[in-house]
Amino acid sequence: MHAEKENWLMLDAFFRIHDFLVAHAHTPVRRHLMDEIDWNDRLIAIKGGRGVGKTDFLLARAKEIEDMDRRSHLEMPTHRGKTSPLQRPCLYVNLNNFYFSEHSLLDFAGAFVKEGGQYLLIDQTFKYPNWSKELRKCHDKYKDLHIVFCASSVMPLVEENKDLAPIVKVYNLRGFSFREFLSIKTGLDFPSYTMEELMHSHASISREISERVNPLDYFGEYLRHGYYPSFLEQRNFEDHLLKTMNMILEIDVLIIKQIEVSNLPKLRKLINEMLMSTPCALNVSNLSDAIETSRATTMNYIKYLKDARLLNLLYMEGKEFPMKPQKVYMQNPNIAYMCVEREPKPQDVYETFFYTALHVEHKVNATERNAMFVVDNKFYFDVKADTPTRESIRPTAVGNLQLGRGNLMPLWLLGFLY
Repeated sequence: MHAEKENWLMLDAFFRIHDFLVAHAHTPVRRHLMDEIDWNDRLIAIKGGRGVGKTDFLLARAKEIEDMDRRSHLEMPTHRGKTSPLQRPCLYVNLNNFYFSEHSLLDFAGAFVKEGGQYLLIDQTFKYPNWSKELRKCHDKYKDLHIVFCASSVMPLVEENKDLAPIVKVYNLRGFSFREFLSIKTGLDFPSYTMEELMHSHASISREISERVNPLDYFGEYLRHGYYPSFLEQRNFEDHLLKTMNMILEIDVLIIKQIEVSNLPKLRKLINEMLMSTPCALNVSNLSDAIETSRATTMNYIKYLKDARLLNLLYMEGKEFPMKPQKVYMQNPNIAYMCVEREPKPQDVYETFFYTALHVEHKVNATERNAMFVVDNKFYFDVKADTPTRESIRPTAVGNLQLGRGNLMPLWLLGFLY
């Protein structure tokens, strides 16, 4: 009985944290990923770069579970002081809580399941020692428990993780799409479209959207400030993004990849070199000299920054890491604007947006053909800042175009893919 009371007190404390966070979570738009996940899977990883809203995503899912539970009249009311007061289906828990320095996640999950818990939503997973083995134990022991956990974009989940590879379903949460940003700014609801729909019907789709709002009135703001949810907060966006980028280097790269802290200045200098020059071809020798390390180490650092979602690497068709990429981009346009020594050219920003928007669900490569990009090995694309004076012979995404026509597609419309 004493152990049961301790478990109740412990869970009650976590539920108080849960209730406050869910009540105060800021979710101004339903994320597209919410409807792509098969929530019947018992172990789900939400993988994403720092700052894209993974915690808010978990809290939004918690609210949905509780709303569904209330609607179906399955939730039992809480009666403090009774034998079983915590009959609630869902609990959000952050593994940076000091409780987990002395107690196992397996035992915590067991206590939660014993009180009727069905959905455990876990944040800051990497801070728990042997997190993958412990998640595997929870999955195998508690057959009716559904676990959703956040994962840094650099955490090994499938290829290098024999504990989780057979059982985990991994989903990637990206920053806000232009569609999501536009919904937040206007209060209007817009559907997403497939690449095939945009290829065949971009003229009519862009016209339908433009009858409700002029997307170009918002596109420039999105490119500078719209990818990260922090634009919604009352703080300086650039300062907050700078802090986020430094945390990516100091935590997601150094700690998770187990790199010596003494190498942090080299990583910071590498980022600055990229901000100064991207999009660009990758000159490994010059970068190695600039950061004073070997070519092999420089290429590893480039890969880490790509995994951490600070860079995007564009490869020729049929090629991939560890081969040299054809071109390097900053991961999204907001980051591209973080260089204080130069203003990126519109063409560079538009190319960066194109790659970021398409890379979510599609394979994007450079090509030997006379085009800038090839998508899914079949759609050959150019990207232009201004509307061409003559008709394009291939699909061309145009930065300053509002309505599509012929082979000319408004670039902003590619922000409606998710």
